[in-house]
Amino acid sequence: MTSGPTEAAAAGTAPSTRASGATLVLLTLATGQFLMTLDSSVMNVSIATVAKDVGTTVTGIQGAITAYTLVMAALMITGAKVGAIIGRKRAFAIGCIIYGAGSFTTSISPSLPVLLFGWSFLEGVGAALILPAIVALVAGNFPRERRPAAYGLVAAAGAIAVAVGPLIGGFCTTYFSWRWVFAGEVVIVLVILVLARKIADAPAAESPRLDYVGAVMSAAGLGMLVFGVLRSSEWGWIDAKSGAPSWGGLSPTIWLMLAGLFVVWVFFRWEARRESQGLEPLVRPQMLRNRQLSGGLTMFFFQYLVQAGLFFVVPLFLSVCLGLSALATGARLLPLSITLLAAAIGIPKLWPAVSPRLVVRCGLFSLLVGTAILMGTLDADAGPEIVFVPMLLVGLGVGALASQLGSVTVSAVPDDESPEVGGLQNTMTNLGASLGTALAGSLMIGAVSAAFLTNIQASSDIPSRAKSQAQVKLAGGVPFVSDADLEKALDEAHVSSKTTDATIAAYQDARLSGLRIALGILALAAVVALFMAQRIPQKQPAAAGEAA
Repeated sequence: MTSGPTEAAAAGTAPSTRASGATLVLLTLATGQFLMTLDSSVMNVSIATVAKDVGTTVTGIQGAITAYTLVMAALMITGAKVGAIIGRKRAFAIGCIIYGAGSFTTSISPSLPVLLFGWSFLEGVGAALILPAIVALVAGNFPRERRPAAYGLVAAAGAIAVAVGPLIGGFCTTYFSWRWVFAGEVVIVLVILVLARKIADAPAAESPRLDYVGAVMSAAGLGMLVFGVLRSSEWGWIDAKSGAPSWGGLSPTIWLMLAGLFVVWVFFRWEARRESQGLEPLVRPQMLRNRQLSGGLTMFFFQYLVQAGLFFVVPLFLSVCLGLSALATGARLLPLSITLLAAAIGIPKLWPAVSPRLVVRCGLFSLLVGTAILMGTLDADAGPEIVFVPMLLVGLGVGALASQLGSVTVSAVPDDESPEVGGLQNTMTNLGASLGTALAGSLMIGAVSAAFLTNIQASSDIPSRAKSQAQVKLAGGVPFVSDADLEKALDEAHVSSKTTDATIAAYQDARLSGLRIALGILALAAVVALFMAQRIPQKQPAAAGEAA
């Protein structure tokens, strides 16, 4: 369903040729998107240092990262509705204030509980208000023909944050302190708040009410689902891993995912009931029966699944397998930003009437080819140079998708429903990113464990007694560590030099097998997405509106 100019005006959300300084508005919103994505990628390369500074373990910091994703995913739909109630511009500003308070708290946090409150909770709540508001404000500040380019730049800003985050985090952690990253975010938030005055609000035609029961159910359902996925690498997907908790003989992951999906199902039944009674729902269930919207949301899910999986696997190869520093790892990811920006901005500008379905398929194909090349070039002699071409192709693919998907989803509904689309869109991206990281991580560790044990059993340089001990000790899984860490562990266990060399060689081969398996599942996801791209429209929203 697409709204025409008359409908948009009636809803009070006419495209804002009225908004002054359109470029400044776009850069402000893109900066907000950049900031929301930067944290996790910065923290991932600074985990050990942060853990030491706040007096906790690496597991504690990984729990904080999990909690941040969890809060965002659980509150995204509710945050979108709050934006419709209080105004999208106000929600954006309040979200920035909460986010800035969280960044400041994180920058001075002396302990893990303070870090959890500042980063995982406050920043998560802020992001849940900001991200859906950004989607609605782009729709309210730009006419339909300019939205693909606007959404492309905003989405590109988020993807670039993932690429440059390790570089920023590595630089600050190495030469200053990780705390400076969060202190810098406070400054950026203040700048955004000043510039946000130029943004034209997009008020709703009617003042909606918040469905409190629906808000609780959506948060609980999505929270359980995402938490289960995020813990899958530690607990196992179905069978509980050795040393992990077991519920009824199975991993808690499968129970949490099933419970989360059930609560989400009940949530949609509740929303349908409210709508049939003439009450305001949190999300209109019929929106998901919209072919164009559901197609766009599906593509968002697969884009972030593949994207997050690649940004998990590639840095592991560079930093763990090759021993590159955080700075060098970040530098190797930067070529992605070039093609990403070129595609996200260039495609709408050079080919404004191009078929969105064609661009999406080309983007997915570029992701697939980049992943396949990386998978094919991984071997024992591979150096960091092998990621250059794949990163260019991945950037091209992500940029192509970014140039179309935001406009596709928002144009599928009347403009006054854009905040709800923003909530659904960001929920799907969080689900995709969580599942992509979890799938890549769990399959990689499983493959490393299986290949390592096989290689040990096949090696003639490893004594039978050591093989038997390995079979028992490694049954619960093998960690993904560097050669230096493995060698140190073997030295502490007083293993002979001959056995150490054979064990490291066996592990190196197993590690590459694990990386290939992880890349293989991501390539398969890209192929599945290609088949599901049929729901993306063949005409640009503006052209479709004119035709109608």
